[in-house]
Amino acid sequence: MREILLAIGNFLSYRFSLHEDSARESETIESIRKNVEFRGANLWTLIFAIFIASIGLNVNSTAVIIGAMLVSPLMGPIMGVGLGIGINDFGLVKKGVRNLAIATVFSIATSTLYFWITPLHDASSEILARTSPSIWDVFIAGFGGLAGIIAVTRREKSNVVPGVAIATALMPPLCTAGFGLASGNIYFFLGAMYLYFINSIFICVSTYLIVRYLKFHKKEFENKADEKKVSRYILIIVLVTAAPSVYLAYRIVDRSIFENSARLFIQNEINYKDTQVISKSYNYSRKGNEIDLLLLGTELTPLQLDSLRRKLPTYKLGNTKLIVRQGLNAKNELDMSQIKASILEAVYQSDSTGQKRNVINKIDRPIPEISTELKSLYPDIKTYSINNVELRHVQTQLSDTVTLATVSFSKGISRDEKARLERWLKTRLGTDSLQLIVLN
Repeated sequence: MREILLAIGNFLSYRFSLHEDSARESETIESIRKNVEFRGANLWTLIFAIFIASIGLNVNSTAVIIGAMLVSPLMGPIMGVGLGIGINDFGLVKKGVRNLAIATVFSIATSTLYFWITPLHDASSEILARTSPSIWDVFIAGFGGLAGIIAVTRREKSNVVPGVAIATALMPPLCTAGFGLASGNIYFFLGAMYLYFINSIFICVSTYLIVRYLKFHKKEFENKADEKKVSRYILIIVLVTAAPSVYLAYRIVDRSIFENSARLFIQNEINYKDTQVISKSYNYSRKGNEIDLLLLGTELTPLQLDSLRRKLPTYKLGNTKLIVRQGLNAKNELDMSQIKASILEAVYQSDSTGQKRNVINKIDRPIPEISTELKSLYPDIKTYSINNVELRHVQTQLSDTVTLATVSFSKGISRDEKARLERWLKTRLGTDSLQLIVLN
């Protein structure tokens, strides 16, 4: 048994060893030191990369954003800080922090300038994705940083470092922070800066861990108490950075579970022949979750509504409140002009005999989840519903495929805001045939 364990240990040691193909310690330190300084070519490269990333975020192009991250030299000073902490070289730590601060200021200033002069002022999904950090961003930054510093310490350099630059995504949050400043949205700015801070801290921590694992020689402290104090500060910074992201991750996962259960509940239980769900909203809140439905057609009886509410626990929605609004005299009354233009024409149409015919068929196409994005763009939004439908014209028997979006707000919106929302939805959903209905 002992021989088997020894053999397994030797196998694992051989496979996972980081010492055999590592570069000399002096070469690694010198390589990282060279990339810490931000001046001349490094600074110009950073500015150009920021412009590229800002354009990519502005036009919602993932490929352009990836290209900008490959060009970006932001990893240098962050690894310099981690290396300095790992070998007790606080001159290198100060230099790394100073140059990282310079790079950050220039990056935000450049992106703010771009978003201030660009004619495209709508927040794309790529921008919104950088405003709500979570624990997953901590994991990505940590594992990405580990891969990056391991690649730097190898004799043969590989393509790992560019891949790490893409995965940890240091540049898009800085550009999003610039968008927040240019648009006057402080929440975008703070969320993006927090994501940037998470990435920087955990790349730094990963660098420190690998440097200590490889047993790089430390500079000795004259006072051991100072060394312990510095280590304590590092631990506190890491915990303070990670703790809020853990809470955000829990909220994201819990909200996703609730919304999936709510969708399943509506899909399985609200299948009435003469009643259609016009608008549905899933309101996730610490005070209690709500499913808000607007129905058109034959009104459900109190008995039917009670039956629906009793089925909620079956879908793990026991603490969820079901709100059903029916008819045109419901709490949020439908806008009659909007109905004439779209809903009534789309849902019910009279034929020559005077009998009503259903002329709308739902088409099963994937609709992306955009509730978080809508909430960020329009804090007053209450409910929304998006469906791909086939509209059949009774007299001509011709049909059109359209995307029908129904949105309601706690406050009214102007005509310009509605046009802006319609443009954003067309871009986000990738469709030109969109009909937007705004409910009062």
